[in-house]
Amino acid sequence: MRHRVVVVGAGFGGLFAIKALRRADVDITLINGTAYHLFQPLLYQVATGILSEGEIAPPIREVLKRQKNVDVRLGWVQDVDVENKVVSVSGPGIDYTVGYDTLIVAAGASQSYFGNDEFAEYAPGMKSIDDALELRARIFGAFEVADLQTDPADKERWLTFVVVGAGPTGTEMAGQIAELAHRTLPSQYRHIDTTKSRIILVDAVGAVLNTFGDRLSGRARKQLEKLGVEVMLNTKVVGVDTTGIEVESERGAERIPTMTKVWAAGVAAPTLATKLADATGAKTDRAGRVFVEKDTTIPGHPEIFVLGDMMNLAGEDGRPLPGVAQVAIQSGRHAADQIKRRLTGKPDKQPFKYFDKGSLATISRFSAVASIGKLHLSGFPAWVVWVAVHLFYLVGFKNRVTAVLHWAVSFLGRGRSERVATQQQAFARRALRLYGDPFRREAEETRPPVA
Repeated sequence: MRHRVVVVGAGFGGLFAIKALRRADVDITLINGTAYHLFQPLLYQVATGILSEGEIAPPIREVLKRQKNVDVRLGWVQDVDVENKVVSVSGPGIDYTVGYDTLIVAAGASQSYFGNDEFAEYAPGMKSIDDALELRARIFGAFEVADLQTDPADKERWLTFVVVGAGPTGTEMAGQIAELAHRTLPSQYRHIDTTKSRIILVDAVGAVLNTFGDRLSGRARKQLEKLGVEVMLNTKVVGVDTTGIEVESERGAERIPTMTKVWAAGVAAPTLATKLADATGAKTDRAGRVFVEKDTTIPGHPEIFVLGDMMNLAGEDGRPLPGVAQVAIQSGRHAADQIKRRLTGKPDKQPFKYFDKGSLATISRFSAVASIGKLHLSGFPAWVVWVAVHLFYLVGFKNRVTAVLHWAVSFLGRGRSERVATQQQAFARRALRLYGDPFRREAEETRPPVA
């Protein structure tokens, strides 16, 4: 019987681990909650109508179709039996179990509302395709509804967009909404002036893109303000509801009337991390990430690797490694290398060494910031680097070609290729929360009565 490797999560960590094991003498079972691999850094472009969801989310089975040692299964891991080496999975309307010899857990991260989970209903995050499509419907729908209003206060509320979080995701999102309002949509509406839209970027910290350093952070803020974005720093969000958002700062308490809110502040490990920690006796940090050994395994359980956003592992500077794609990619390859070493009798437990390839963020068309080692770029040169890097990591030739075509439409012209938004996109997730799992409901409704 061949060595059984179970991989939980088809993000960068899981996918790159699987690809690195393509010639290994192992049988791999990949368990993922969706049937696609998500290129999360470009979700904001789906939300703002630049790209379609298919261009950043290729089907897993198509990506891995030439790798014969992989069995792809849809489902969400609910529990891990570390003694018997079995994971329990909940699929659409069906539960099942999968045994393993080595377990790789790379389930990514979830949105954190810092204990205010009720905010999620009014301010969707940016972690999934569902998030992006819901936000697309809300953003484009806001302009449509504003065009119908007769009360100036109602118009203003619908034309005010608040993005919470001034990290890369929030900065990119605010910049693209500003470009929509000031560059793409003007002259398309008879009863509103989209250029008078308010786009507000809020963060409790004192800098935009604070991890990029003072110089690039300052340039990013200036570019945002040039686009018409109002930047509110050192400002804490204390309330979110249907018609507005409440903040506190040095100026005191303030309410901002707005119908469209985007939450791009804070990440947390998924609940699976807590379950895994409970099962293994591992410790977690405040964000729920699991503390791991230097080789990314759980203490006392060398057969379990935890990767990417789910792990807490200190880098050379003593601080936890950031939750970015490169950490996930490199830790996935490292885990695969450790498995191959064990199978061939070579020494294992080599420490994971992260090579920082830098950070990138776009502000608007032809404008970005890039921090790559000692090289700090801004403006058009940084934007060119951003395009090249994102094209390189988009999975599949088709995705790269269509992304380039849609970027040409949006950046060289004024259009947006993906402006279709439906009521289902805007309201379906709320209905699902109330209705429950439709697969299980259907199974229950069609199950014959017990005699």
